[in-house]
Amino acid sequence: MSKSSAARQILAEAVNAGAETIPEDARIGTYERWDSLAHLRLLLTIEQKLGRALDADEVVRIESLADVAAILGEQS
Repeated sequence: MSKSSAARQILAEAVNAGAETIPEDARIGTYERWDSLAHLRLLLTIEQKLGRALDADEVVRIESLADVAAILGEQS
């Protein structure tokens, strides 16, 4: 699974939607389903996937689907 599709799947689970419904340009604040609770679920899932806690700098950088893919890619 590519980092982009992994990111899409993680975000889909966080917002309780199908991965195919996540727009490529999804961002917190502009994608209706991505609210603060979904963001918390997203962060927890990312931490679980990475096997470590995110530091504060990483947390504030996660604002879009591309950011999720980037943080997953950093662990490769």
